[in-house]
Amino acid sequence: MEKDGGGVAAREWRFQPNESLMAASSLSVRGVLTEIVANIDNESEDTRPRIPLGHGDPSVFPCFRTAPEAVDAVVSALRSGQYNCYPPCVGLAPARRAIADYLSGDLPYELSPDDVYLTNGCAQAIEIVVSVLARPGANILLPRPGYQFYAARAAYNGIEVRYFNLLPESKWEVDLDGLEALADENTVAMVIVNPGNPCGNTFTYQHLAKATNTAKKLGIMIIADEVYERLTFGSNPFVPMGMFGDVVPVLTLGSISKRWVVPGWRLGWIVTNDPNGVLNQTKIVECLKNYLDISCDPATFVQGAIPQIIKNTNDDFLRHTISVLRQTADICYDKLKEIDCISCPSKPEGTMFVMVKLDLSRLEGIHDDMDFCSKLAKEELVIVLPGCAVGFKNWLRITFAVDPSSLEDGLERLKSFCLKHSKRS
Repeated sequence: MEKDGGGVAAREWRFQPNESLMAASSLSVRGVLTEIVANIDNESEDTRPRIPLGHGDPSVFPCFRTAPEAVDAVVSALRSGQYNCYPPCVGLAPARRAIADYLSGDLPYELSPDDVYLTNGCAQAIEIVVSVLARPGANILLPRPGYQFYAARAAYNGIEVRYFNLLPESKWEVDLDGLEALADENTVAMVIVNPGNPCGNTFTYQHLAKATNTAKKLGIMIIADEVYERLTFGSNPFVPMGMFGDVVPVLTLGSISKRWVVPGWRLGWIVTNDPNGVLNQTKIVECLKNYLDISCDPATFVQGAIPQIIKNTNDDFLRHTISVLRQTADICYDKLKEIDCISCPSKPEGTMFVMVKLDLSRLEGIHDDMDFCSKLAKEELVIVLPGCAVGFKNWLRITFAVDPSSLEDGLERLKSFCLKHSKRS
């Protein structure tokens, strides 16, 4: 009989954990990376620095520090004494207006502040949207590979997940025929991540238009995850899915986390791109507001700083971030081509990541992608995310949002590890 700390049998207590949460970390990038890092021996005499090529937070590196104007805006908001209060559940009106104006610059119509709902980072935006769409029997279409937080929230809310494929041979475009075949009368939405995490792709206008027409045919909305908006450096410019809001209703999710490199500030948004008012007619907007009434808010002083952050940030900062990402993407792509057991289907054109395929037949004593990453961390102090964490087993997601010298060091260690474990002919 199992005993608790006070000597009472555990089964005598009336409470127990929520079973749907017990395996949640298996669908979490953080959970997987924690398991990978646990393989590093902290007592080892290896004095080399750890190289984090599995994260999505480059803010620790000086070349990715946020804009001084953003810092000044937060300091000013704090010192004003005006933002020590609870904010409205939908967000401060000036912040909502500033974000509406900011996003309208890329759209054929003007967003209203009433189209913008502030959230505690983009993660909470995902949590809210999935919860709002939850109903008995509903299913949602998610990309594979993809950010598994959507699947975790869907599982928690009792929504069935159906995965459509992103095609590596076609620069990670959506398999639209396969997607359409997955849908039925209980399908509520498809998720489009652009620019793409984990693939580093940027969809063309033409491909997004085809995806929109598919959604219209199916009678479903599009959830557009654009947390990496405008972080593109390839041949395809960033096109917001809101461009097609007059064809199908679009819920756009975003934040200041990536473009301003401040994930710890926890300021995100949900935007209704819906000129035809479908989301009001179907009471999705009403439900969204009701959820916000019972959820936590982003910090008021960060909301208070948003108008000045957007208005005052120098374009040089934004250009610098893109320039560094372009440089590190080039380093990453070129270095990976030198490793025989790794293949990269396409050069990254956006975000901070690239997906590469492992050829396990060339390696000795490596069972799968998780085993590869665990041993890499232990032997070389390089942390890479296994593809299983994004739904693509025996692939790797590698982050290139790292100081260039650290990136080169990490990729050299990755190459050395692969050579050490390569099969002898």
